[in-house]
Amino acid sequence: MSETTGAQAEITTKSVEHLAELARIALTQDEVTSLTAELGSILAHVAKVSEVAGADVPATSHPIALSNVTRADEVADVLTIEQALLNAPDASDGMFRVSSILGEEQ
Repeated sequence: MSETTGAQAEITTKSVEHLAELARIALTQDEVTSLTAELGSILAHVAKVSEVAGADVPATSHPIALSNVTRADEVADVLTIEQALLNAPDASDGMFRVSSILGEEQ
């Protein structure tokens, strides 16, 4: 891609082929032609946004502020220990018993 002073960079088929080579992506001639137009369109849209996004416009990821909509945690009796361990393949002292993952291989 060649950049000119004060002007928008232009996407050419040659620059798309070069980028594909750098990324080690095999593209057909139809794909190169299509990507040239698509990337050119993307650059035009970015340039349009850059025209209106001045220093007085704060950067945002969303146009509307997001807020956390999760509920507060509340302690509740859902299962007894016995119910939770009922289908466990192995349990001991009110806990699930599993193979050790640290130390010697089993």
